[in-house]
Amino acid sequence: MDVAKLVSLLLGSNQQIETIWGVNNAKGPRVPLVLIPTTAGTGSEVTPISIITMDDKEKKGVSSKFILPDLAILDPLLTTNLPANITASTGVDAMVHAIEAFTSINSNNNPVSKMLSIEALKLLGSSIKTAVFDGHNINARSNMLLGSMLAGKAFANSPVAAVHALAYPIGGLFNISHGLSNSLVLTSVMKFNSKNEETKKNYAHLAPYVFKNFDNSKNDEFLCNNFIDGLERLCKELNLPYRLRDLEIPEEACKLMASEAMKQTRLLVNNPRKIEESDAYNIYKSVW
Repeated sequence: MDVAKLVSLLLGSNQQIETIWGVNNAKGPRVPLVLIPTTAGTGSEVTPISIITMDDKEKKGVSSKFILPDLAILDPLLTTNLPANITASTGVDAMVHAIEAFTSINSNNNPVSKMLSIEALKLLGSSIKTAVFDGHNINARSNMLLGSMLAGKAFANSPVAAVHALAYPIGGLFNISHGLSNSLVLTSVMKFNSKNEETKKNYAHLAPYVFKNFDNSKNDEFLCNNFIDGLERLCKELNLPYRLRDLEIPEEACKLMASEAMKQTRLLVNNPRKIEESDAYNIYKSVW
């Protein structure tokens, strides 16, 4: 879908691809564009964003209203034969979109994007295990697609942050899927961000929407820590790899990935807590 967005733009505008990278550099117009997702993860069918892996393994992005599609079609039947591991990793990707959109410090964060994040997490949290382990359950598949779409709308307005910034080098350098790259660093970035009091409150607020058995009477620190622990357990229960070494990524790569992550300034500026290269390195080391 991301490739289709840029092809429609380049065909319609005659812009050179070198001129469109970044935010609002695409001038348009484009040819008509209809997007139909076959995974419940990226939410790309409703976002003004396209991410492309370049020849040098760096991931570059285009953010522009001109690449929003004319029509998005969600058909759960197209996802029923999706393998369990892809269902799991793309599903976690959608959850990351909702969590990061809710906590983003971008000036576009607003009550509507927060509401979309919450509704997305309700659908995703209640359905991801069923979709992974009972792939032909049409209700679970529908909920995952709807949740992914709502999360896409949330972060289209309130952009994602450090989880994605640190995930990109994993995917670009080692050909690891985007969803899995996100899941690998998710909880470590959340632990880092939770040192910020406002973010701790936000994580505590989101916890019961994903895990229904959470006791709302507990304090923010308890709910936040248990939310992070719950997400860590969920990734393991979904049989997702949770260490970089399990994917044959060498320990010495942590330094290179930290350096590459710092190039993702478009994302890092949205993070609720500033991340230096040394912080990124420590996060990679913690999940190695």
